[in-house]
Amino acid sequence: MIYDNYDNPRIPGNAADRSAIDIRRFLPESDHGSIVITTRSSQVSQGHRIHVQKLLDVREGLEILSYTSGRKGIENDPAAIELVKELDGLPLALCTAGAYLEHVALSFSKYLQLYKTSWLKLQTTSPQLGSYEDRSLYTTWQITLNQIQQRNAASVQLLKLWAYFDRQDLWFELLRHGSSMDNEGWIQKLTEDELSFSEAIRLLCNYGLVDADLSFRQLSGSSGYSIHSCVHSWSMSVLNKEWDEKLARLAFTCIASEVPTTNEKNWWLLQRRLLQHATRLEHFIVDGKVDGDGMDWILHNLGILYSDQGKLAEAEAMYNRALQGKEEALGPKHLSTLHTVNNLGLLYADQGKLADAEAMCNRGLQGFEEALGLRHISTLGLVHNLGNLYKDQGKLAEAEAMYNRALQGCEEVLGLKHTLTLLTINNLGVLYADQGKLAEAEAMYNQALQGKEEALGPKHLSTLDTVNNLGLLYADQGKLADAEAMYNRALQGKEEALGPKHISILDIVNDLGNLYANQGKLAEAEAMYNRALQGREEALGLKHTSTLNIVNDLGLLYAHQGKLVEAEAMCNRALQGKEEALGPKHTLTLDTVNNLGLLYANQGKLAEAEAMYNRALQGYEGAIAPKFLSSYLPALNTMLNLGNLFSRTGRKDMAKVMYTRALSGYTIVQGPFSKRCIQIEGQLQALQLMPVETETPQHVPSEARMPKEKSRVRRLFHKLRT
Repeated sequence: MIYDNYDNPRIPGNAADRSAIDIRRFLPESDHGSIVITTRSSQVSQGHRIHVQKLLDVREGLEILSYTSGRKGIENDPAAIELVKELDGLPLALCTAGAYLEHVALSFSKYLQLYKTSWLKLQTTSPQLGSYEDRSLYTTWQITLNQIQQRNAASVQLLKLWAYFDRQDLWFELLRHGSSMDNEGWIQKLTEDELSFSEAIRLLCNYGLVDADLSFRQLSGSSGYSIHSCVHSWSMSVLNKEWDEKLARLAFTCIASEVPTTNEKNWWLLQRRLLQHATRLEHFIVDGKVDGDGMDWILHNLGILYSDQGKLAEAEAMYNRALQGKEEALGPKHLSTLHTVNNLGLLYADQGKLADAEAMCNRGLQGFEEALGLRHISTLGLVHNLGNLYKDQGKLAEAEAMYNRALQGCEEVLGLKHTLTLLTINNLGVLYADQGKLAEAEAMYNQALQGKEEALGPKHLSTLDTVNNLGLLYADQGKLADAEAMYNRALQGKEEALGPKHISILDIVNDLGNLYANQGKLAEAEAMYNRALQGREEALGLKHTSTLNIVNDLGLLYAHQGKLVEAEAMCNRALQGKEEALGPKHTLTLDTVNNLGLLYANQGKLAEAEAMYNRALQGYEGAIAPKFLSSYLPALNTMLNLGNLFSRTGRKDMAKVMYTRALSGYTIVQGPFSKRCIQIEGQLQALQLMPVETETPQHVPSEARMPKEKSRVRRLFHKLRT
């Protein structure tokens, strides 16, 4: 015997509900046979409970769709598979789709399009199922909804609001911020404490509309709840028959209010939870469904979220909308406007738009100095960010001046152990390393690392940035085992926090590729470079300087592997892109010039190689102060490569000058007994055996290690909340 749809059982809490039924009155008294009761209510407790879940295997969904639609051989049909995934294993939804497709000449992809754009009309015009004549997908849930409405109206309101969030991972703390916009008071009552929220959400769980999602039980708030994709579509198309501007703005407020800055504990975990909800709301903005009036602070905070999560194009769109609105409503010099100016400048720097970034940072700095004074933390933040920008532009003296100004101010205002002070110390270490002042850089990194481990913990992203920087420094010093250990610690920590495709992880992947190349592990290096290149092209575009860095490194690797045609194409692509983005005299551009010279030398194009080496060395001499040039590794590599070229063409005296300059510098940086120094001493001795001047190559010394593009992390001082 089967009792179907026993969804409203009589329990102590609903004795007044005349529609509630005590099924025990209808059970036979026989002592043999079986009774099956189907219900959506988890409060039915008779007998042995079997929880029927959605179909987890796509193949099972395809079988139902194939049988009900009468269409065979759909196992490998991409459109059919996509439709089954959208219906997310719900048998009634699969049967309804199949019944509709059995009677029309629509493709699976066209049905899916209609499902997303005309859900209610599609459901009401679908034929009734022979095995379920009195019910359709949406009427089944409507009956359930009526029962929920009688017991807790807030549960129904929550279901309506959920249509404007992503269907996965809604949690208590996310909704608390909506009380400020709740004129009717229901959201305030719902979130006055976690017990009230749990009561409303538990009712939805009892009727099978919502599931507890324990996968997000982390350090970023309470555990979340998820709703089935079909129920989510129903909530938008049926519960919200018309677009509800009030509920949409309520969702925007909840998400934007919860966005943390990078100074907050476990900020990256919370941002990952928020991102999917923000992505859903972004479509509403782009489609023009939401009036932007009064939403400037919301757009600003969404810009922070997208920027921190590596979605730079989306962040730029949000910041520009916010800036336009603030300038019109508040004026160009209002502090809130300047906060957006600051963040937009940081974003432009991340995108490689350095001129735009400098203009924004200078505008912001001038505004903060006038409004807040020279020692305010926001002013010091922009001073620090200008230091980052100047370093990226190769203006190293200006960068050092900015860092020192920021560090002095932070120490006086915030103290030595404050996280912002430690960020400045880290970034000074980055600058010193780029200048070849490796001992000073190591001291800065160790000071920053010790402070961050104490203040933030060993797995904080800012701590891992400094760990990665120490790995780069060890690689420069030839301590490859120590470098690999640091890289792997940083990579493991960031993958756990951000996932494998986040843009900051790609920096470490690139650094590991460099390390493997230097260790002669060319296959492992190529795999790392390709992973990093694919990720950066997707996130930043083909012409971003970070993308071009990987292109440069792949060119070097191809040269090592003897793939000279592919290597030349990569190096030329990197050089052209950097000349456009950074200018011909930027140190990163000069690195690629040097590498192209090395490639020409390997191809036997010695005149072209010499021209490239000379251009690179002259550029380094113009960009780096003389007292630091002797320990600047890219310049030393170019000197060594020129020495090799002169030796190869028999120009003994010119080779000796270059070898001597390079040896002096490598001795300072790596020590007199390093592999590189021993190699150069051997080449100097070999020169003594060569004829004085000859055009015929007498000796081909080993080449200098090709300089790689460093991914030193100079964590931004901070983005500013409105």
